[in-house]
Amino acid sequence: MFDHAATLPLAFWLLAITATLLFGMSKAGFGGAAGSLGVPLMALAVSPPFAAAVMLPILLVMDLIGMVVFRGRSDAANLRIILPGAMLGIALGWLTFGFVDARWIKLLIGIEAILFALDRFRAARSSASAVPSPPTFGPGIFWSTLAGFTSFVSHAGGPPIMQYLMPQNMDKMRLVGTTVIFFTVVNFAKLGPYAQLGLVDLSFLGVSLLLAPAIPVGYFVGYRLLQAVDMRGFNLVTAWTLLVAGGKLFYDGMVG
Repeated sequence: MFDHAATLPLAFWLLAITATLLFGMSKAGFGGAAGSLGVPLMALAVSPPFAAAVMLPILLVMDLIGMVVFRGRSDAANLRIILPGAMLGIALGWLTFGFVDARWIKLLIGIEAILFALDRFRAARSSASAVPSPPTFGPGIFWSTLAGFTSFVSHAGGPPIMQYLMPQNMDKMRLVGTTVIFFTVVNFAKLGPYAQLGLVDLSFLGVSLLLAPAIPVGYFVGYRLLQAVDMRGFNLVTAWTLLVAGGKLFYDGMVG
């Protein structure tokens, strides 16, 4: 099980540990879309399929941790809208896999994330107090379907769902709790289709196990930072990570 680990260069382990910590922090609600940078970071030292295969078990463990940490803190009204939308998006991704150019998806989502982040910076500068708004069915179905689809084909579901949830100005813990359930369901729902497409590779599970000690460290740091920042700080951090993630997706879409 650990045969692959002995052949990996030191650069991989440094990048992989950093990526795991980054994923843990983002899964705990601090940094949001920054988690989408984890696999590209590891791919600086190894192939993207290898990086994705190593990170898949780690992400699933983090999702399960989040279900415990944020239990009872999600928004049920939103979940009733966005979970069916996500399943529709996953189905579309499964049906069109192999026909859709992931580069164009990354390019479009990157542009959308950058524009949305800039709008969030504008909103943060406003002196007016943010007023919470209720869920809306049409936009919720649209953005969650897009999130499910882009998560399936390019692992970039964060920006679309944040575009729907963030303007509602809900409490940060409720927002994070909602995204935790959303992406836990999405990630586990993708396993069957991924297996059918031959995208699930457990031969690198030993490498994932060696990275496992970094999971609680990253999650603990992210959760403590989430508790420490106020709502305005949370929105600014989320906007910055959306901007960075959008820039990376845009770059990947441009250079292929």
